Amino acid sequence: MRTTESNYWKVGRRMVHRMVRGLLPVRFGNRPRKLKINRPVAIRGASRIFFGEDVHIGPRSFLKAITKTSSLMTHPEGLHVTQYFDSKIVIGNRVSATSELHLAAHVGITIEDDVMLASNVFIADASHGYENAIVPYKYQGVTNVAPIVIKSGCWIGQNVVILPGVTIGELSIIGANSVVTRSIPARCIAAGVPARVIKRWHQETQSWVSEAKHKTMVDGENETGLECGLGVEARERGLG
Repeated sequence: MRTTESNYWKVGRRMVHRMVRGLLPVRFGNRPRKLKINRPVAIRGASRIFFGEDVHIGPRSFLKAITKTSSLMTHPEGLHVTQYFDSKIVIGNRVSATSELHLAAHVGITIEDDVMLASNVFIADASHGYENAIVPYKYQGVTNVAPIVIKSGCWIGQNVVILPGVTIGELSIIGANSVVTRSIPARCIAAGVPARVIKRWHQETQSWVSEAKHKTMVDGENETGLECGLGVEARERGLG
């Protein structure tokens, strides 16, 4: 009987602790209006995370603005590399993430206004080091640290990975399961591993066209413009 009561007490105490932790306010870098973050969620470096208005972050997300090497990456015998960072995460107005958004900032991740992110998107502005095959990679520190920017109005598909130094241009789309290793221009659709541009928005026809067709159309427009320019120049010379 006592054992049963003791177990109930332990379970009850754990539940209370979890409830109290859930009620404690998170102090972000600013005081955003209409911010909704569904639990469960993990947040690290909250004071370095800034939100715009009317932002929605789905459940099971992990937002971390890292300032020092994690204890998970330290070796008991000191074989690890200790690093310090001045990180910042900025999420603009009306950004929505369905679920399982993982942001790992060492220097800076910026997501501008009206970006839509599907489930299980991973964005990291640094890579784990692998200078040698002697020390386990988790202890070799991070490298290739470079900021990431996702411009306004983008759509990031499910299971997308965005790597250090990438800028995704305004109103571009990244297809599901893509790995973005290089910057993507504005108003493009990119997909694949590594992601490459497969379609572009053509302003004249107000439609999406394949990359090859877009290049042909733009080249043709340039040639037409050149011919018109030469014709005007010839007429001007004749009038002179």
